[in-house]
Amino acid sequence: MTGISDSFQRPINYLRISVTDRCNLRCVYCMPEEGISLMPHFDILSYEEIYTLVKAAAELGINKVRLTGGEPLVRAGVADLVKMIADIDTIKDIAMTTNGVLLAKYAADLKEAGLNRVNISLDTLKPERFQKITRCGKLGETLKGIEAANEAGLTPVKINMVVMKGANDDEVIDFARKTQKDGWNVRFIEHMPVSGVDASTTLVSVNEIKKSIEPLGKLEPAQMETGNGPAKYFKLPGANGTIGFITPVTEHFCYQCNRLRLTADGKLRLCLLNEEEIDLREPLRSGASVAELKKLMEAAIAKKPKSHHLAEGKKGNGRPMSQVGG
Repeated sequence: MTGISDSFQRPINYLRISVTDRCNLRCVYCMPEEGISLMPHFDILSYEEIYTLVKAAAELGINKVRLTGGEPLVRAGVADLVKMIADIDTIKDIAMTTNGVLLAKYAADLKEAGLNRVNISLDTLKPERFQKITRCGKLGETLKGIEAANEAGLTPVKINMVVMKGANDDEVIDFARKTQKDGWNVRFIEHMPVSGVDASTTLVSVNEIKKSIEPLGKLEPAQMETGNGPAKYFKLPGANGTIGFITPVTEHFCYQCNRLRLTADGKLRLCLLNEEEIDLREPLRSGASVAELKKLMEAAIAKKPKSHHLAEGKKGNGRPMSQVGG
């Protein structure tokens, strides 16, 4: 195995894989209210096909994998996929991003299969507001999922909160308190203007988020033992948990981007906010070898863009977030 870098000398070692475009929630920042046209079952990569593509990526130097969706836990037997990926010797870290609704049911099986940890999307601690933001969810199910993840050892459990002006920004301080009282690892994420979602009036900048937390004390820099992403971490006085800030809009982190994305229908996406995709499914189904798939990936990585263009007011007009995998 050798490492691989893009044309801007950024090492690429992290692959995010959308295993399905289905989801059991309809979060306002992820999916249009009317829903989306779901991919035909035949278009979705099988677990064996995903394994083959991960194997090819691993031989290029990918050693970290994250499973996303849609909601990955709505796909039957996802623990089997975890086990398959865990059997690839050079994959050192397997994580999952989930809404937590089904996690209480599957946490133990996922841990046994080889999953290392989970990130759980949670944007409010108020039951009625949770139902409004998700359009159909129940807060209690996600809270049970957080508890089950900790009990199963899928740690550190990270709680992702997308902060939206007028929707949940008044709860920033409540989430921050959870790092002091309950040892939560909370990550505040700026609302991105992705396709199908207008964030022009809802963006809360990282500076505004930090100002909301000031009454709890001074933030001190902190380190997370594991993590592949761009968050900057801090701790409040007396807190066992951490606070992370992810700032794709006001302080983009493209200069250190180390990731690729594989959509559920087998397209390699080089940037979350760039529409260009490279089809791997058709070559794979046409009998391409692992060596040939590696060459396709290498050519794609060479075309990875330097950055997105949110600062210039541009946003993608293609797939909604639920089809890209976040």
